[in-house]
Amino acid sequence: MAAAPPLEKPAVPIEVDVAQPVALPPIRTNGFLDTVLDTYRSFQARRDALGLSNPGTVDQIAKEVQRDVFLTNQTFSGLRAELNKSFSIMPLFQISHAFSSGSQLLSPYTFLALYGTNNILCQAQLDSDASFSARFNSRLTNRLIFKTSVQIQPSSMAGPGGAQVSLEQDYTGDDFTASIKSINPSILEGGLTGMFIGSYLQSVTPRLALGLEAVWQKPGGGMGPEAAVSYAGRYKGDDWIASAQLLTQGGLQLSYWRKLVEKVETGVDVNLQFAGLSSANAMMGGARKEGVATLGAKYEFSRSIFRAQVDSQGKIGCLLEKVVAPPVRVTFAGEMDHVKNSAKLGLAVSIEASGEELMEQQDKVSPAIPPF
Repeated sequence: MAAAPPLEKPAVPIEVDVAQPVALPPIRTNGFLDTVLDTYRSFQARRDALGLSNPGTVDQIAKEVQRDVFLTNQTFSGLRAELNKSFSIMPLFQISHAFSSGSQLLSPYTFLALYGTNNILCQAQLDSDASFSARFNSRLTNRLIFKTSVQIQPSSMAGPGGAQVSLEQDYTGDDFTASIKSINPSILEGGLTGMFIGSYLQSVTPRLALGLEAVWQKPGGGMGPEAAVSYAGRYKGDDWIASAQLLTQGGLQLSYWRKLVEKVETGVDVNLQFAGLSSANAMMGGARKEGVATLGAKYEFSRSIFRAQVDSQGKIGCLLEKVVAPPVRVTFAGEMDHVKNSAKLGLAVSIEASGEELMEQQDKVSPAIPPF
């Protein structure tokens, strides 16, 4: 009796996912270009394996201290009242009326209008003394942002006035930021004049970022150009951030920010200037050392924020923002200079006028995030 033939196993169908194409190896040309590409791919693979994040820009390397904790661009004197009206949050559109009295820096009346989407920001401000400022930011791609600002100051008893135009381009990579900025560029005087600033900040490790900033300027009137280079570093710990900037002309700025508890932040900033080290200041005599150290703290309560700072020049300042009701905010600012024996006080009331339709829109639509 003949043996029965062995049973064959049915063929198992192989499933192929056509939605995800298979990456083919690069075509080899056996040339110098292959060596360069292989080196770049190896470097890029190791760079991606580190998991680096974007470190920000060089000019904002100490933003946690100078912008969040300190009273920079927030303190004022005299009386001030603000009335803000928001018409929409997507796109963002709001206007503001500000009235001030008893201040030498603030105009009696200021009108501000703001319009923004996720890709465009338009802001204009007009003061009662005919001062005008405007800026326009455009997000061309997810990584490239173009910024433009214009300031016009009319002549008065305080000065002759003037105008300034600033053009800036920021490129944000996965682990670096490159920026080019020009202030009052012109070719009308037979050559290139103005100020040009280029910066680059790169994350080296998940905690450390290094960068540099170069400044080249040439004023009008046949004067020669000037150049300066500064080096920057930023280290981020678990609950603290330290940064440093070194100027080749003799300047050093150190900043340290630390979060003590959930709602308490503190910061220290040391600014050292070594005047007379460069050839431009050689006629002023020997080198002079000047420095200012500032210590500040920020406390966040449930409906208020308190900031205080003191520096080595004898200045003590504080700022208290209190939300009395959801649409009303009161701000108190005070500063005392022991060396000059002077004091400044400021009180501001801000009212946010928003209708019920806007409140309902906030619950349904996510607000716009313009490229500030």
